[in-house]
Amino acid sequence: MRWRISSLSKSLMAVAAFAAAAVFGSASMAASAWKATPDDEWLFDIRVNQFSVGDGVRGYQTDTGICVDFADVVMAFDLPVRIDKKSRRATGWLFEESRTFTLDRESSVVQIMNNRATLSETAVRDVPEGWCVDTQTLAQWLNVELKPDLSNSTLMIKADRKLPFELAAERKSRAAKMPSAQAFDLKTLPQAKDPYQFWRTPSVDVVASVDLRRAANGGDFRVGRRWDLFASGEIATASFDARLTSDHRGVPDRLRVRAFRSDPDGGLLGPLKATHFEIGDISTPGTSISAQSTPGRGLYLTNRPLSRPDSFDRTSFRGELPDGWDAELYRNGLLIGFMQSRGDGRYEFLDVPLLYGQNRMEIVLYGPQGQERRDVRMIPVGPDAIPPRETYYWAAVQDAGNDLVFFGGDDPAALLDYRGLRGGFGIERGIDARTSVAASFMTSQFKGRRNYFAEGLVRRAIGPALIEFAGATNLAGGIGLRGQMLAQIGQTNVSAESIWQFGGFQGERLETNLRSAHILSADHDFKIGRTIIPLNVQASYRERTNGDVILGVRSRLSFNIRKVNASVEAIWEQQKRSFGSDPPSKLDTVLRLSGRAGGLRLRGEARFGLIGDTGFQESKITGEWRAGEKADWRAEIGYQATGSRGRAAFGYTRRFDKFALTGQIEGDTNGTVGAMMTLAFGLGPDPRGKGFRMSSEKLAASGQALAIVFHDENADGIRQPDEPVEKAVELTAGMSGRAKPTDDKGQSFIDGLQPFIPILIGIDADSLPDPFVQPATSGVVVTPRPGVPMKVELPLVAAGEIAGSLIRDDGKALTGIKIELRDKNDRVIRTALTEFDGYFLFESVPYGQYRLAIAPATALAVKLDPVIGQMAILDKANPMVELGPVTVRNAERFASTDMMVTP
Repeated sequence: MRWRISSLSKSLMAVAAFAAAAVFGSASMAASAWKATPDDEWLFDIRVNQFSVGDGVRGYQTDTGICVDFADVVMAFDLPVRIDKKSRRATGWLFEESRTFTLDRESSVVQIMNNRATLSETAVRDVPEGWCVDTQTLAQWLNVELKPDLSNSTLMIKADRKLPFELAAERKSRAAKMPSAQAFDLKTLPQAKDPYQFWRTPSVDVVASVDLRRAANGGDFRVGRRWDLFASGEIATASFDARLTSDHRGVPDRLRVRAFRSDPDGGLLGPLKATHFEIGDISTPGTSISAQSTPGRGLYLTNRPLSRPDSFDRTSFRGELPDGWDAELYRNGLLIGFMQSRGDGRYEFLDVPLLYGQNRMEIVLYGPQGQERRDVRMIPVGPDAIPPRETYYWAAVQDAGNDLVFFGGDDPAALLDYRGLRGGFGIERGIDARTSVAASFMTSQFKGRRNYFAEGLVRRAIGPALIEFAGATNLAGGIGLRGQMLAQIGQTNVSAESIWQFGGFQGERLETNLRSAHILSADHDFKIGRTIIPLNVQASYRERTNGDVILGVRSRLSFNIRKVNASVEAIWEQQKRSFGSDPPSKLDTVLRLSGRAGGLRLRGEARFGLIGDTGFQESKITGEWRAGEKADWRAEIGYQATGSRGRAAFGYTRRFDKFALTGQIEGDTNGTVGAMMTLAFGLGPDPRGKGFRMSSEKLAASGQALAIVFHDENADGIRQPDEPVEKAVELTAGMSGRAKPTDDKGQSFIDGLQPFIPILIGIDADSLPDPFVQPATSGVVVTPRPGVPMKVELPLVAAGEIAGSLIRDDGKALTGIKIELRDKNDRVIRTALTEFDGYFLFESVPYGQYRLAIAPATALAVKLDPVIGQMAILDKANPMVELGPVTVRNAERFASTDMMVTP
C-alpha cells in the first residue's frame, strides 16, 4: 500500500530528525543500529528534466542520508530487472542491454557489466517494504546524477544522455503531431520538380582494395588489387548507369552500361506511351513456356506496369553482385533464397514463386566488408492484373550472354546455353474484369540451336483462383503446353503447374530432354501462441524423354526468433530409371538464418546430407556488430567437409565523413593466410555550387537531396536572397529516415534515398527553437533518381494560436469532442479535444487560412454535423484568433434539411 505525506509534515520531520542527530551524535552510531520507523518514511516524486516518472517511490531518511525502495525504482523506470527476495538476488540490465546488472545480497557484491564491487553496510538496507538503496549508490548503478529534494519531496535525476523513457516520450510527441492519413497522400503535397537534362555529371561509387595473401603451399606473399566503379547520371534526357570492374591484378575486366527511363504513368516515347525503356546491358523478359529471362546487350521497352511480373505466378530477379558479395531474397519478410557471387558479377533468382495477393519482395546484398544494399518491390497478384480493354506490350532485342563492352574475359558456363542473338515481342489484352489473353513471338539461340517460338495464353479468374492455359510451338518443330493455377483457399496459398513437350519441343524453362513436369505446392501459416510459422511444401514429378522419372519433395519451414529470420529446407529426390537399377535417393537439408540478436547482425547457412551423400557438407556464419556510431566489427567462420577445410576472417570498418576504411585478416586450416585493406567512398556533383563532394555514403547507387531550411518572411514558398536560414534543425525523410541537423547555412544532405520511390522530406517541428515559428507545409515530396542530387527548400513561417468554445445550437457545451483544423487544401494540420466547458486551443499554427471540422469518427459517434464552417485567418496583424462560441448542428436535423431539398 502506498501513501502520501504532506511536504510540510515531511519538512518538519526532517528538521526534527536533523536536530535529534545533532543532539545524540548520530555520526557515531553504527550503521547496523539504524532501523526503519514510520517517522523516517518519505514518498518521492521522480523528476527527470520536464518529465515526471512513475507514481512515486517510497524511501527513508537514514543516519547516512536518503534511501529509496529498489522495487519502486524498477517499476518507475520500467527496468528489466528481476528481484528474487528468497535468493536475495537481483538480475537484469539498466537502461542499456549492454549494461548488465547483478546484485547478490548474500555475498554483498554488485556487478555491472565487467565491473565487480563489494557493497558497503549502508548501500542496501532491509526495510519492511523490501530493499532500500542509498541514493548515492543508486546513482552509480544507473550512471546518473541523483539529488533528493526534501522540501519538495522529489528525486531530481540528471543524465548526460537521453534515457529510454525520454526517447519514448519524444516519439509519442512526434506521433501526436503527425498529420492524419489524408495528409500523407503524397500526390496532394508540394512536389519538387527536377526535369531530366541532356547531360548531368554522374556520381561515382568507388570501392578499391589491396590484399596480401600466401597460399597453403607456402612461398612468398602475393599482392592483389581489385577495384569497382559504379557511376550514374543523365544523358540525352535519360538516366544511365555504368559499372567497371577489375580482375585480381587491377586490370579492367568488365564494363556494363545502361541508359533507361521509367514513368509509371506511361508518358514515355510519345504515342508508344511506354512506362519503361532501356538500352545497353539489359535483361529480357521471359515467356510462359518458351523463353527464359537472360542478360546481355540490347534494347527493351514496354508499357506494362512497373510492378508486373513476367508470369502471373512467378517472376525473376537479376542484378549486379560484385565479387565476394552475397544476396538474399525475402518474400513478405521470410527468407526464401540465397546466392553467393559466381564470378560474372550478377545475382539471379529465376522463376521465384508468387503468392495470391500482395507479394513484398526484398533483395538484400551483403558485401565482404559489411556493406549492405536493399531493394524492395511490391508485386500484386490478383484477378485485376490487366484492367478490361487495356492493352500491354513489350519488345526486346538482345545479344544474350555478352556485355556491351567486352574485355575478352570468359563468361561463366551458366550463360553459354543462351549465348547468341535473340529478340521478340508480346501483347496482353484485358477482355473483362476476370479474363485476359496474351500472345508473343520470340527467336533465340539455346544450346547452339536457333528457335522460333510462337506462344499464346488465356487467363481467367474463378472465385479465389487464377487459372492460365498456354500453348507454344517451335517453327523448328514441336509443341509445348502448360496449365497452371494459383489460389488462396482459406489461409492456405496453393499453386499447381503442369507442362508437356511434344515432337522435340524444348522450352528454355525446363531441363533438356524433359517430356513433362508436374508441380504442386502449398503455403500455410501456422500460429503457435503469438508466433507465426510459415510452411511451404512442394512436390514434383518429372518424366524424361527416355522414360526415366524423377520424384522430388521440397519443404521449407520458416520462423522468426527475436528478430532472427531462419528457415529449414529439406530436399528429397528419387530417380526411377526405365532401364537398369535405380540410383539411391538423396535427402539434403539446408539451414539459413539472417537477422539481429541484440546488437549482433547474423547471417549464416549450413548444409547436411541425410540420405545418399550423408553427413555434414558445409557451413558459413557471419556476425556484424557496432563498435560505435561510425564503426563496425565483422567476423566470419566457415567449414567445408570436402577437404576438411575451415576458414575464419575478422574485420573492422571505420566510416569517416568523406570515406570508409575496412581492414580484414583471414586464414584457413590448410595454411592460407591473408590480409585486406579496402577504401570506399562516393563522389558526386555538389548542388551547393561548383565542384564535387565526397562522402562515405553511396551517391551513385541511391538518391540524394540537399534541403535548405529558411524563414519565408513573405509567405510565397520561395527563398529570397535576404530571407534568413535556420541552423540546427532536424529533418525527416519518410516515416523513419532522418538527416543531420542543418548547418550554419541552413543546409543538410539526405543521402541513401530509394530511387524512383516518392518520399516526403520535412522538418521535425520539435527541433525548432521557437514554438511560434513552424513549418509552412508538411514537407516536400521528391522522387529521387540515382546519382542525381535534388535541391529542396523548406520554408518556416510565424505561428499563432486559435481558440474558441464548441457548443450545440441549444447553447450547451460540447465536452471531449475531437476538432480538426484544416488548411485551404483541406489537409488536417492540427487536432484538439474540447475541455469540460467546450474550450479548445490550437497552438503553434503556421500563419494561413483555416477552417474547423469535427473528426468524422467523433461526429458519427455523437451524431453531429462534421462540417462547422467556421473560418480563421492567422497573420502578422492577427497572431492570436479568439473565435468565441462556435455552434455545431445535430446530424439528424442536418439530414432532415437535406431530405426536404432533394428532388
